[in-house]
Amino acid sequence: MTLEDARRVIAAAEKKAKEIGQPMNIAVADDGGNLVSHVRMDGAWLGSIDISIKKAYTSRAFDIATKDLATHSQSGGQFFGINASNDGKIMIFAGGIPLKRNGKVVGAIGVSGGSGDQDHAVAEAGAAGF
Repeated sequence: MTLEDARRVIAAAEKKAKEIGQPMNIAVADDGGNLVSHVRMDGAWLGSIDISIKKAYTSRAFDIATKDLATHSQSGGQFFGINASNDGKIMIFAGGIPLKRNGKVVGAIGVSGGSGDQDHAVAEAGAAGF
């Protein structure tokens, strides 16, 4: 995951966020879960900066969309309590998607600032831009 890759992902995500009229925080992590780039769109919530970064980390750490992890981490689910792991870095709601190249996960995008559906849609647009 290069900075150029991350900028392309963020640009595609920003475009979608503008289309739906919701300012977002957009983070891109590399294959180690480390932040490569982050954008806070004008008017995006300050509290969502950390959430977007952690969604990218979570998605890469477990190679799963955070939307799917959320389903499995509810009471009675196979991953119940996972959000308490990794020193609180695990986000269990929509907006994180792994980024793949040649079938291998090489990073992830994390988006926060709207509803779960909005966050996921913006993350999908960013992933499509990869």
